[in-house]
Amino acid sequence: MGARATARLAAAGHDVVDLTSQTPAEAEDRARSLVHDVDALVVVGGDGLVNLGVNVVAGTGTPLGVVAAGTGNDVADSLGLPVSRPEQAADVVLAGHVREVDAVRRTDDDHRTPRWYAGVLCGGFDAIVNERANGWVWPRGRMRYNLAIARERRCSARCRTASRLDGEPWVTEAMLVAVANGRSYGGGMRVTPDARMDDGLLDVLVVGPLSVPALARVFPKVFRGEHTSHPAVTIRRARRVRLETAGVVAYADGERFGPLPVEVEVVPSALRVLAPPGA
Repeated sequence: MGARATARLAAAGHDVVDLTSQTPAEAEDRARSLVHDVDALVVVGGDGLVNLGVNVVAGTGTPLGVVAAGTGNDVADSLGLPVSRPEQAADVVLAGHVREVDAVRRTDDDHRTPRWYAGVLCGGFDAIVNERANGWVWPRGRMRYNLAIARERRCSARCRTASRLDGEPWVTEAMLVAVANGRSYGGGMRVTPDARMDDGLLDVLVVGPLSVPALARVFPKVFRGEHTSHPAVTIRRARRVRLETAGVVAYADGERFGPLPVEVEVVPSALRVLAPPGA
């Protein structure tokens, strides 16, 4: 799909610099070296590549274009971008319409370069499953995660989660925890269906302990965003969130974000995205 999008951009008279690299870290370094010298950075792939692009362009003013060609594409969906249609995605880039949206920055990290995400950070059972599955080379695809769920027992019933939302303590027993700028993760699970990427707020989801039968009843509703009325589900909003769950590594945009605790804040209009008007 990258070749098709590149051909579309080149046919329109644009010079395209291919940043394909052996590793994500190398691609990110190359992109950073050029970010102030290009009209836009365009990534081709799923949420992981979008996350790489966000970490390069956030706060720079350089627009991000997305050719959504991954498994999940949740950030692209939240932004109203074409999915698995590379020519149409390239046309969005060519149209040049810029939408300013929020991005989320880690604030408790002493690295010189801050880490960002655009969609959803998970810090409960879903993050534990991600951590286990990403350590395996087989099986591939969704089956890897199904097996990881079967193998992973920690936090499947509950974890004690301590949070601070804009400085206010919130301690709860939780099965799932998400700190969301976008509305979905995991390939269409609309965990925070009312989240907006331009409202200057984070939607913080906590799902309390559920029995296996109850979880089986609720889970299908997540794909339609109809789970929020369940008594085990709580969603609150904040600008700054500190999340603590013992023994959990957080994931954001499907990528490893770091062991908890982490503290993040939403930065309004930190990201300029090439998107359709009205998206």
